[in-house]
Amino acid sequence: MAATLPEGAALAQTPQFPPLSQLAQAPANRLNPSGLRIVLVLQGGGALGAYQAGVYHALHEHGLSPDWVVGTSIGAINAALLAGNRQADRLRRLRQFWDRIAHLDALDPVRLSEDGRRANIWLSTMDTLLRGVNGFFKPRPFGLFAAGLPVPPEEASFYDTAELATTLKELVDFDYLNSPEGMRLTVNALRVRCGSLTSFDSRHGNICAEHIRASGALPPGFAPVRIDGELYWDGGLYSNTPLETVLADRSQTDTLCFMVDLWSAEGPEPRTLEEVQTRQKDVTFASRSRRHLEDYVNTRTLQQKLRAMYALLPDHEKSAQGARELDALGCGNTLHVVRLPYAGRDWQMAMKDINFSKGSIEWRWDQGYRDAMRAIGAAGWLNEVVDDTPLVVHELPPRAEQRSGAALQAGTAAHARHGVP
Repeated sequence: MAATLPEGAALAQTPQFPPLSQLAQAPANRLNPSGLRIVLVLQGGGALGAYQAGVYHALHEHGLSPDWVVGTSIGAINAALLAGNRQADRLRRLRQFWDRIAHLDALDPVRLSEDGRRANIWLSTMDTLLRGVNGFFKPRPFGLFAAGLPVPPEEASFYDTAELATTLKELVDFDYLNSPEGMRLTVNALRVRCGSLTSFDSRHGNICAEHIRASGALPPGFAPVRIDGELYWDGGLYSNTPLETVLADRSQTDTLCFMVDLWSAEGPEPRTLEEVQTRQKDVTFASRSRRHLEDYVNTRTLQQKLRAMYALLPDHEKSAQGARELDALGCGNTLHVVRLPYAGRDWQMAMKDINFSKGSIEWRWDQGYRDAMRAIGAAGWLNEVVDDTPLVVHELPPRAEQRSGAALQAGTAAHARHGVP
């Protein structure tokens, strides 16, 4: 069983993923014999998005290539890196992006105490706030001291994301993304002027780097992005639950949806101001998926009853316009939702989403990989489903016991490559 270090503590050696050159060709898919449409749903969450990359890493190794990826904020960036590259290049591009934006830990984190890890994370977040993130964003000159001065809306922020546009244009093939053979991509952004959510979908129009920047333009850190005359902010301001986009799709296709949650709606009562800030951010950006899924089941159940009513009509009445409309409203497909929740550590700080230290990013990638491996090992979607079941939610199996603290101190970082770690 592989050792797991707490977030912020770097692995003594890099997790033993195979060289990217060996992953150019994903294995044949044996986990989707019935041809379910595969959807990947990615929340916003800043530096926590490395967990999403780890999830895709495991899916890639098992040939579970998404047909459609939906993202908000950092989820939109990861989604663009997937949809904007051919399958053989996707994992490589993800790794290049996360390697580029990671910075070295301020302290050697391998043997740090709990207080030492907190100090390391604090130093990392201060580095992000003061210097920005390479290839992503940089502080605007005098931005903090000119908060009350009028500026063009596209400059009304503390940081400039022009570097992100350059990075995206280098790592994403937008011609391929917008071609018929590209994976479907949907990213969400908030229209500043009216406060409504807009979905940019590659099946309904071309997507460029500006759409991705807009989806991640979280104020006041990042300025809105103007697209076709309208200003857009981070879609997570309206809803950090891209699952809604999938549930609103009227496709009659049986679907396997991997939903990656970076924030937890549930948590302990806070006892310190730091814990209050952490809990507040978790609740603000957590997925509202439970309520959305309940509404989805109720709607689908009603649609199934409409189709059943149509089936009871005499044949000579089924051709009537009203009857045909009744049948069209029906639905008989099944949606499988595999929930992959990011589980941070109790001592994480409220600014965990701007902790871009190399050790933390590697830890999150590793945890995403491990969690997805557990979900794939269970493969609950292969179980027989009763006809007309609209929704099946698959939760992660319990984690295997971790090694003792002594083993962690030894820094063993061998990664379980087959089966469940």
